[in-house]
Amino acid sequence: MRVDTELSIVLPAKNEEAALRQFLPRLRASWPQADIVLVDDGSTDGTAREAAQAGVRVLRSPYSMGNGAAIKRGAVAAQGATIVFMDADAQHDPAHVATLLAKLDEGYDMVVGARDARGQASVGRGLANGFYNHLSSWMTGHRIDDLTSGFRAVRADKFREFLHLLPNGFSYPTTITMAFFRSAYPVAYVPIPVGPRIGKSHIRPLRDGVRFLLIIFKIATLYSPLKLFMPVAMAFWLTGLGYYGYTFATVHRFTNMSTLLFSAAVIVFLIGLVSEQITNLTYTRPRSDR
Repeated sequence: MRVDTELSIVLPAKNEEAALRQFLPRLRASWPQADIVLVDDGSTDGTAREAAQAGVRVLRSPYSMGNGAAIKRGAVAAQGATIVFMDADAQHDPAHVATLLAKLDEGYDMVVGARDARGQASVGRGLANGFYNHLSSWMTGHRIDDLTSGFRAVRADKFREFLHLLPNGFSYPTTITMAFFRSAYPVAYVPIPVGPRIGKSHIRPLRDGVRFLLIIFKIATLYSPLKLFMPVAMAFWLTGLGYYGYTFATVHRFTNMSTLLFSAAVIVFLIGLVSEQITNLTYTRPRSDR
């Protein structure tokens, strides 16, 4: 079978035997010439066997390294100039790959399939994702409709620039989205309907929700540090100013606490300023032509 060197489809999978039995034949029928790569993240069921029987390439890990690690392995192994990442739980219709590719052809470097409220696993997950979307939109200055969607099409060369930044866990979509925006690589969102999941989700809402939030702040320090440090510095400064006004009115003194608060404001601001300069230097390395 001839492999389409323009398109690779990467599927991270862990214990998805039941879903793959239904999903892979539909995917192969929809994209018969695509380079389809399934990365088996330490499955203990017949995930790899189902993939091999469907005629797709299989990369196996001896133990679970995480969704992000599977994405990185798949991105390195992909042969196509364009890579589509999809979850292997059969939630996405293979026909919708064409929707992402059509939008990518309009001049974008990454197109993300945005889920609506019905596509969220639970009300809690939907609320959390909504919060992450608003927070990351404020940090980047761009509207982000679905920060954590795993269904996306990317230019392979652009994506591989940021492999060193991607975590091994579930929050790779957070990192790659903010990295693309920081590098001025155009990103688009298209609404995509999502079906019910086959099998059990590997995401633990409380643990991984905290990790998503930590990743947002960690990447924000690479994206726009002053957006984090400036509000903190202003809070210290205004608190110090307010406390000084209070002590001056009551005891007619400039206290040590006011000095501490003003000093903290200056220190936090300077840390943010230095971080901003380091960020600018980080993203001035030579990159491939767009």
